[in-house]
Amino acid sequence: MARSSGGRVYTSGHLDPVGAETVHAALEAVMNGYRPAGDHRSHAERMGDALVELCRQSLNAGRLPEVRGQSPHVRVAIDLLALCAHRGTPGFGELPFAGPISAETARRIACDAGVSRIIVGPNSLPLDVGREQRLFPVGIRRAIEQRDRHCVFAGCTAPPAWCDVHHVDHWAWGGETSCETGALVCEHHHTAVHEGGFRVVREAGTAAWHTYRPDGSEVTVRVRGPAP
Repeated sequence: MARSSGGRVYTSGHLDPVGAETVHAALEAVMNGYRPAGDHRSHAERMGDALVELCRQSLNAGRLPEVRGQSPHVRVAIDLLALCAHRGTPGFGELPFAGPISAETARRIACDAGVSRIIVGPNSLPLDVGREQRLFPVGIRRAIEQRDRHCVFAGCTAPPAWCDVHHVDHWAWGGETSCETGALVCEHHHTAVHEGGFRVVREAGTAAWHTYRPDGSEVTVRVRGPAP
């Protein structure tokens, strides 16, 4: 799957014969079982919509494996004022993978969704919850994902679903479980930080991160991408 500059997402791939037959049978069932009268969509459009519907039903059923302690779900970030604004008011939401969407599309999604509030401080960075627990709760993880967007190790763009939340100041040594001390890092670079002596440090008052080698020198080029 690849996102274009125009906001569309294109898919490509190939399957073995049995796998292809399995997918085709499922798509045909949805295509023919949910086709309303007067449907003028093309065959390709119907197949695309059927694929989305299959995925939507799987997500709603709640039987898919959890991802980083959360049930998989579609998530959109939008400013509260834009969410509450009247139709036609300028604004936009953002999907983690697919990118920007209109505020009206975000409001449509919100009609049948849970809403999680992330409160930010005057510098537009999420606030924390202190040292109440060792593991990062879902709300704090969401706030960190919204701030960091991907692995913060220099040059790495691993998406949030591939990442752990790292305690920059380790909880066992007095560090808080908070947005301030949490960093999104993929498993490979989490190991590099804990066992390889690397450090990730956030620039005070910003969302910018710096990576340092064990000898103290800064990493300014891509070291290694995330494992597939």
